[in-house]
Amino acid sequence: MMNQDVLKQISEDALKVAKLAGASAAEVDVSFGTGQTVSVRKGETENIEYNRDKGISITVFFGHKKGYASSSDFSPQAIKDTVEAACNIAKFTAEDPFCGLADASLMTQKIPDLNLYHPWTLTVEEAGELAKRCEAAALAVDQKRITNSEGASVSTSEGQFVYANTHGFSGGYPSSRHSISCSVIAEAAGAMQRDYWYSSARDANDMRTAEYVGQLAGERTVRRLGARAIKTGQYPVLFEAPLASGIISSLVSAISGGNLYRKSSFLLDSLGQKVASSLLNIEELPHLEKGLASSPFDNEGVISTPRMLVENGVLQGYVLSSYSARKLGLQTTGNAGGAHNLVIQHTQQSFADLLAMMGTGLLVTELLGHGLNMVTGDYSRGAAGFWVENGVIAYPVEEITIASNMKDMLSQIIAIADDAIKPSSKQTGSILIEKMTVAAG
Repeated sequence: MMNQDVLKQISEDALKVAKLAGASAAEVDVSFGTGQTVSVRKGETENIEYNRDKGISITVFFGHKKGYASSSDFSPQAIKDTVEAACNIAKFTAEDPFCGLADASLMTQKIPDLNLYHPWTLTVEEAGELAKRCEAAALAVDQKRITNSEGASVSTSEGQFVYANTHGFSGGYPSSRHSISCSVIAEAAGAMQRDYWYSSARDANDMRTAEYVGQLAGERTVRRLGARAIKTGQYPVLFEAPLASGIISSLVSAISGGNLYRKSSFLLDSLGQKVASSLLNIEELPHLEKGLASSPFDNEGVISTPRMLVENGVLQGYVLSSYSARKLGLQTTGNAGGAHNLVIQHTQQSFADLLAMMGTGLLVTELLGHGLNMVTGDYSRGAAGFWVENGVIAYPVEEITIASNMKDMLSQIIAIADDAIKPSSKQTGSILIEKMTVAAG
């Protein structure tokens, strides 16, 4: 594993070459990472994958002209060639008055340790045994009806990176990420169903056990057997926590710089406006220790700061890089590369409370396709899940379509459960929407 000093030296060398080539400004990103994934199926090792990735990317500016090039070779000659390639590209590009480095005054001055690096010294044999235990736990849930397996996997990865630019900023840190997952198939009355579960964390000690992941994968699969049809109509819809994060992702996309300056967002000019139910509060917490989306600075070296993104349904800020901010006549929000650790406040209710509150309606546990029109907000997705009657799950349903408009969905959030999956880059519990159109397939 390359250390920070080596990567910093490579970045400094690249910036020196860019200056000698006449670039008015430049930035460089150097990274190195390793990983291992072991997959098993039906108790036998199926795949062993190793990855060892390294790369350098350089962006140069000649005034308002920009060029970019990358390489996986860290040799001095390769770095020189990569910088020259970026410079040549810049010479043939049109001027863009909005391009350039982020303002020097916004660079991070101090880089805190966010506890993101926890290497997992797991041998292939140990990973294989963990995956086998996970799959065995899933198959043991119902040995009669769980008839097949798509397998279980254990992955571990770690890496280092350094970002540097000609403002004099240079920063980076090591990080790790590990996961375990399982998917099985159940069969009854000639019908087959599949489902899965997973756990992921920076630190392997923070993950759920292999047995827990496998058992939940098995239980989720078996409960989908015996799906029935439902009548088309308008009903309350409860999005299970893993899917509720998709609603938050759609909101974030609509308030992100690229969609805003292209005018391809259903939330144009919404800053300071009410965009959702008063129950919706979204906090961005970039400095959470061990957070899956934690970072002391963004992809441009700009300091990341905690803030309320949505408060009582009112939009408090956009998600901007320096480029998109300039296009909009605003200042970067330190979000080049995306948002950091979005935490959605729950409404002091459990998942069972939300079922009871819904009474009769649809619990969605799977979504199919990508059915959001970002310009209009129109939303239509294939779905599967469970029909709920009198606050109790009655039976599974599949081959249905749910439809609405994202603006209406956000404004009709009537409860958020306390069942958020942690760790997660978007920590939200299950979300109950007052009314959507539900159509039988």
